[in-house]
Amino acid sequence: MFAIKAKVRKAGEKTDALRKTGEIPAVFYGMGKPTTPISISTIEFKKIWRNAGESSTVTLTTPTGTIDTLIHEVQTDPVTDEPIHADFLAIDINKAIKVNIQLEFTGISNAVKTGIGTLVKVLHEVEVEGLPKDLPHNIPVDISPLENLDSQILVSDLKVPTGVTMITKSTDVVASIAQQIEEKEEIVAPVDLSAIEVEKKGKKEEEGIGEEATATEEKK
Repeated sequence: MFAIKAKVRKAGEKTDALRKTGEIPAVFYGMGKPTTPISISTIEFKKIWRNAGESSTVTLTTPTGTIDTLIHEVQTDPVTDEPIHADFLAIDINKAIKVNIQLEFTGISNAVKTGIGTLVKVLHEVEVEGLPKDLPHNIPVDISPLENLDSQILVSDLKVPTGVTMITKSTDVVASIAQQIEEKEEIVAPVDLSAIEVEKKGKKEEEGIGEEATATEEKK
């Protein structure tokens, strides 16, 4: 279980000044609790976010007590990708909850290795239900069984920890192999310079004949 200290933040406090002190603004809500502004250490939060994700319990230690939560949403800077705000959802650790768990693709597909096809990741997360203490950080997907174009990995092939129930349909495709299409190089026909010269010569001759005819008409 992960834990982080949180300070109660005054509503309307300037968040830019807060971030300069090494903290980020955050809030927690849920379980009948009002939305409460807090601030947390940026460094500590990044460590927890990396290891806990959005499916592991994070205990907020506040001046008024501890609160069990899940990281519900994180806003990041569009340039640096650093976290700039976090939402924590208060939960009851004794009650099962439904969450989305990220899939982690591992192994080597023989179909991809030999160039038969390319890997298509159809799903990147699945929905599960379980007690917070039983929820995994991610679910591994071994792609080594994908050996030909007919190979597929279904949700039913995934392994979840004891006490966790899969909500996503068991028949949904997680990953498959798509036929690799070779790009054909466009062949550009060489330019026939002799034909261009002949065409130019023909044009000049036609223009000469036209000029002679005009001169003859004028003499008449």
